Amino acid sequence: MTTETRTLDVPGAVLTFDIHTPERDGGCPPLFVLGNPMEADGFSQLVAEIGDRTVLTYDPRGTARSVLEPDGGTRVEDHAADLHAVVQAVGVGPLDALGSSGGGVTGLAWAAAYPEDVRCLVAHEPPLTSLLEDRDVAVQAQADIVRTYEESGFGPAMAKFLRLVFATEPFTEAFLDQPDPDPAEYGMPPGDDGRRDDLMLGKMLTVMPLWEPPLDEVRALVRDGRLRVLPAVGAASPPGALASRGATALATALGSRPVVFPGDHGGFAKNEWSPDNDPGAFWVRLREVLAC
Repeated sequence: MTTETRTLDVPGAVLTFDIHTPERDGGCPPLFVLGNPMEADGFSQLVAEIGDRTVLTYDPRGTARSVLEPDGGTRVEDHAADLHAVVQAVGVGPLDALGSSGGGVTGLAWAAAYPEDVRCLVAHEPPLTSLLEDRDVAVQAQADIVRTYEESGFGPAMAKFLRLVFATEPFTEAFLDQPDPDPAEYGMPPGDDGRRDDLMLGKMLTVMPLWEPPLDEVRALVRDGRLRVLPAVGAASPPGALASRGATALATALGSRPVVFPGDHGGFAKNEWSPDNDPGAFWVRLREVLAC
């Protein structure tokens, strides 16, 4: 792969994105690999496994190399418009897409709003809180994380976030009534460093949990053969975790079943927290479900 990095001015932000071009093109559509708030670097191991098609990666507005301007929006729709702008700037499409976690949420909004951009979207464990039966409690828990971040900083808020995403039982009022977790138990700093620039804790959790996916539009696109949407779960992810349940709920809403990928929530990357993940096996499965 050779990599070209570009920047793009969009309303409220300056995006940085990468075009990874293979030495040999296998004739398949380009692939956009995206997360949110995970930036492009988080997919480097997966990109290294792909050698037969052009791959796009990017840093969402406000993360890593991409700048969020003071008046820039952070709605799901803003991120969807950014994805469309990148595709237009590169001059490709329709293409395939892998959206991981929050990238699965913004990818779904993108595919629905700009169907000419996307041929197939694999939504890997999107935390679609609005589709869950216990959504009211989950939204309250996420709002409490934002308040904790504003009042106490990163460590205490991230500890609450990790407790939320690691939970494997439906959320009840008892979840909200728990004592605050000790940040040290989650490897987080207990003190407040004064910073309030974390995109996820400060902004995303105020808008993404309340976002209602446009299911009617997505169903119509799928029915007309203009779009494939494949909700996906990790084989090593707890079935009761919020993101896994989001994928299952999306599959149910679309009348399908989630496809299973090797590894956990970040199965495309092997690291000290997930040493058993296999990016190569993840790519083999992704190539299989993309059907090209």
